[in-house]
Amino acid sequence: QVQLEESGGGLVQPGGSLRLSCKGSGGTFGSYNMGWFRQTPGKEREFVAAINWSGTGTKYADFVKGRFAISRDNAKNMMYLQMNNLGPEDTARYYCALDSSRPGGITIFNPLRAVEEKQYAHWGQGTQVTVSS
Repeated sequence: QVQLEESGGGLVQPGGSLRLSCKGSGGTFGSYNMGWFRQTPGKEREFVAAINWSGTGTKYADFVKGRFAISRDNAKNMMYLQMNNLGPEDTARYYCALDSSRPGGITIFNPLRAVEEKQYAHWGQGTQVTVSS
């Protein structure tokens, strides 16, 4: 059973940076595409960034605007989200997610599908990011 655990959230001032981490366990982590989503109270969870199984392909939400960088270290079963120049609008609970679909035993990274919450079967509990002065 795949389990995901996020860490690295906290309180940061506007313009500051945070690095979120996602630790995976219970599966062949490096075979799967993964992503980051975020959610604020009363709103639907929204896509932030996605990365393919090898780390060579990525997809970002438009609002990232070059501020965030997603990466992964399969040897450590880790995924990261480096967030720079944070603003109050980035305040949210951030979730990591894993897409365990492998049709025909092949992992395919489709950037159009990577933004969809329904593409991901496994989720962490989230880590809170608060941007405030």
